[in-house]
Amino acid sequence: MFLGLDSSTQSLTAVLIDAASGQIIHQQSVNFGADLPQYGSPSGFIPGGINGQVCANPLMWLDALDLLFARLSESANLGAVRMIAGSGQQHGSVYLDATFNDRLASLDFSLDLASQLAPALTRADSPIWMDTSTGTECEEITASLGGSNEVIRRSGSIAIERFTGPQIRRFYKTDPAAYQRTHHIHLVSSFIASIIAGKSVSIDYGDGAGMNLLNLDKLEWDSKLLDATAPELNDKLSAPAAANCVQGFVSRYFSEKYGLPSNCRTALFTGDNPASLVGMGATTPGDVVISLGTSDTFFAAMAGPLTDPNGFAHVFGNPAGGFMSLICFRNGSLAREALRDKLGLDWSAFDRQALANSSVAAGQNLMLPFFGPEITPRHDFSGPVLKGSYEFESASEPSLQVRALLEGQFLNMRLHAQWMKVHPEHIRLTGGASKNNGIAQMVADIFQAPVERIDVSNSAALGAALIAAAADGYDLPALQKIFCKPAKDSSLQPNLTLAPVYADALIRYKDLLASIC
Repeated sequence: MFLGLDSSTQSLTAVLIDAASGQIIHQQSVNFGADLPQYGSPSGFIPGGINGQVCANPLMWLDALDLLFARLSESANLGAVRMIAGSGQQHGSVYLDATFNDRLASLDFSLDLASQLAPALTRADSPIWMDTSTGTECEEITASLGGSNEVIRRSGSIAIERFTGPQIRRFYKTDPAAYQRTHHIHLVSSFIASIIAGKSVSIDYGDGAGMNLLNLDKLEWDSKLLDATAPELNDKLSAPAAANCVQGFVSRYFSEKYGLPSNCRTALFTGDNPASLVGMGATTPGDVVISLGTSDTFFAAMAGPLTDPNGFAHVFGNPAGGFMSLICFRNGSLAREALRDKLGLDWSAFDRQALANSSVAAGQNLMLPFFGPEITPRHDFSGPVLKGSYEFESASEPSLQVRALLEGQFLNMRLHAQWMKVHPEHIRLTGGASKNNGIAQMVADIFQAPVERIDVSNSAALGAALIAAAADGYDLPALQKIFCKPAKDSSLQPNLTLAPVYADALIRYKDLLASIC
């Protein structure tokens, strides 16, 4: 059996799979707010941060590890686990002194993790992906490299406030003495992996690419980005490596305390987005995942390290090899809900009008579907922009605006994914809105690709379990066919007659957007 862990913003989750039988054997989770209320983090982070600062207590993650394994030892056969892999919320960072490795090597299983490792922390809190306090540091890094294009070329993203490099720079500037005492800087993923392995381990390519520090062409820390971030930073980071690298046997702490076999091994951990790519069965170029949530996301595997010339997308390492891109669209369900409320519809009426009452209007009316600031494209929209018939612009036929909003969202995705030079062969659609047949069919028609709806619970933890099995020698694509199946009768084929309609609509959408941005 193989164990996958995922340390997300709000919880720590375990998925245990039997690779031979193709079964998920057990799932278990610790909710930080509900199960560890002593940390005062109901949503997984410390509330009340000032000037955009959002942090979590790394000791909370250690207590969660103890609690999770205590529950697993009571409800699952941990003695059968051959390999462990995992993932963590991307961009979070942990700062530790020179005693960290010795403390890991001498953990006493009669005590808890937090009390034994707390003295190694050089910083009591960990900035996470929600932190937006590093605008100045992003500007400094960008200026040092000669502009955003060079940062993108090297790291796959513009300097982003929530990314780890700017966070490290801010720590160095605000507390240089603590930075000087820091011997190891870990991501959430590599921090948890180090605890499991009983030694400080590497950061994998997938998560490391979310730091503004990894050179995508060389897959090593970029000297110019390191120098622009903080002094002696290379000495504080372990060399990056592939996610399926086996690190050795698990720490005696976990075998003696929780019953893991002493010969159970551990692979590197990756970021939650790369792990989800594995868990959704989309690690091959041509397979695309579209997640429809509060923000919509488009992520897909790529063979090479292409980068978005506009800097809207992010490029990470693919745990299965190669690279992946993630593009986030802030106006996802926020925009769908805003239009629903504006038109006075309930969800059932909104869904009916998505296609049923307006199919003859496919591609006829255009809407830039932004009810507030957007990040893809990066622009402070004050509301949607409409161009089309009187009935559409006046909302005398509400179904036309519903259709145009949804078409605009997916045309925007298609437009801003063109730089990847990957034609979607299969689209895996997930999230609440994916259950609507009209919306799913619209995705198929606009991208001219088959759509499969998939509802994989705990996709990051499942992806981690699959990575563990692959690190043990199992064939990953074969496992994905078993564990990442689409829902029954959920596949939809594109209407091929609409290909020229949406090709024309895409050109007109691009022109309308260019007239605004």
